[in-house]
Amino acid sequence: MSDTDVKVGEKIKKYRESKGLSLADLSNRTGFSTAFLSQLENHLISPPLGALMKIARALEVEIGRLFNQKGSAPFTIVRKDERVPTSRVASKEGVRYGYAYESLAPDKINRKMEPFLVTLEPASKKGVPYSHDGEEFLYVLEGRVEIQLGDHADILEPGDSIYYDSTLNHHVACADERPARIIAVIYA
Repeated sequence: MSDTDVKVGEKIKKYRESKGLSLADLSNRTGFSTAFLSQLENHLISPPLGALMKIARALEVEIGRLFNQKGSAPFTIVRKDERVPTSRVASKEGVRYGYAYESLAPDKINRKMEPFLVTLEPASKKGVPYSHDGEEFLYVLEGRVEIQLGDHADILEPGDSIYYDSTLNHHVACADERPARIIAVIYA
């Protein structure tokens, strides 16, 4: 991790503890296991955006707060060299979960949508489909992306997009041994 990376796990732990919640309390609110939450807080895994949305909602904070965003302006312009990455996290055992994020609207106040540039890296451990309130729109910029929605599985190529109700169990991953980059917009 570089010094400029946002350490989302630390932010989650800080908000959880400030609300007097244990890992078990947060687990009950999100449906995620305490082991998963502990790994996230200790930077052993980097979860999908939907999982972060669910955790932020359970902690009663805007997801942007997990990314050090202040949300103080009526609009935001983010230059390509000004995006702040979150921590690219893999486990100490070498297990890669394959997600890295850059916010595309960090300073917009009262956001209803969360836009991110997401790099999907080849994962050595397959993630589990999950659901959360809201909707998601994904647009593939580079690489190939595997999407699972309920019983439906598909591969998206550069230029392809998908819009879905995120209450469906879903999983998004890199489909090849090469990284993929997508624009992800999540509405909560």
